[in-house]
Amino acid sequence: MLLATALLIIGLLLVVYSADRLVFAASILCRNLGVPPLIIGMTVVSVGTSLPEIIVSVAASMHGQLDLAIGTALGSNITNILLILGVAALLRPFTVHSDILRRELPLMLFTSLLAGLVLFDGQLTRSDGLFLLLLAVLWLVFIVKIARLAEKQGNDSLTREQLAELPRGGSLSVAFLWLGIAIIIMPMATRMVVDNATVVANYFAMSELTIGLTVIAIGTGLPELATAIAGVRKGEDDIAIGNIIGSNIFNITLVLGLPALITPGTFNALAFTRDYGVMVLVSAIFAVICWRRRQQAGKLPGALLVGGFIIWLAMLYWVTPRLTG
Repeated sequence: MLLATALLIIGLLLVVYSADRLVFAASILCRNLGVPPLIIGMTVVSVGTSLPEIIVSVAASMHGQLDLAIGTALGSNITNILLILGVAALLRPFTVHSDILRRELPLMLFTSLLAGLVLFDGQLTRSDGLFLLLLAVLWLVFIVKIARLAEKQGNDSLTREQLAELPRGGSLSVAFLWLGIAIIIMPMATRMVVDNATVVANYFAMSELTIGLTVIAIGTGLPELATAIAGVRKGEDDIAIGNIIGSNIFNITLVLGLPALITPGTFNALAFTRDYGVMVLVSAIFAVICWRRRQQAGKLPGALLVGGFIIWLAMLYWVTPRLTG
């Protein structure tokens, strides 16, 4: 059991590391191909925030573990808001300045509501997957358009912060080196995560859904946590919030959509009746906190968010097993 837990943690760290290197390599390749830096920041880096979740969910679905994939998608969104945003607010108060983010927030909420249309019947179909992937494409088209508009205007704080964070050095040979390393590490790491998550779930008599909602979601959320903490410490509040918004949208459209295409089927009903509602609720709270112009989110909202995360964990590991047992 200790070995399985250790391998699960190591696997999650390797997934996160290989995803980071893949995004780094892709950014260098795109820059050498003449893609504008702002487009790279709004697309490649944006998708990269959800890449660990995408990798794990695809691997889980290929092994027929649909509950694990769905739990990863919903749990990552809840973790991003309650834990990551909460910890960031506790460390340093933040304010959303970007008009781009204020356009994205309603779309994040709308996407979260659309996920209910996919989940309410208790099964994922290939048509559900195509619908969600279409939403992902539309989202990418939208952020490319607003990136080009922002590049012309040159006055949005989010775009300035994203440009500052893009890798500046690196040749094509360096990019291909990291790309090769990431491609080698990823399959091994994801297999470690999926196999050992199953061992841990069986040992503690937990469902795959619960493992995905908590252990996998927290582990794959490490990039968002690191970005959020670094962002608020450097005063780059908008890029920290923007990463959470982008990650949450891609978690719904890609982390749910790809498993639906690979392994359509039924899933644990609690994913909709319990966890989907929590995700929509915390997404609405997130939008309210970030929409307020010139008002900082500080220690009180941060403490409430982290407290909500602890309550949610208690509900998963203590309340629900007693109600269903």
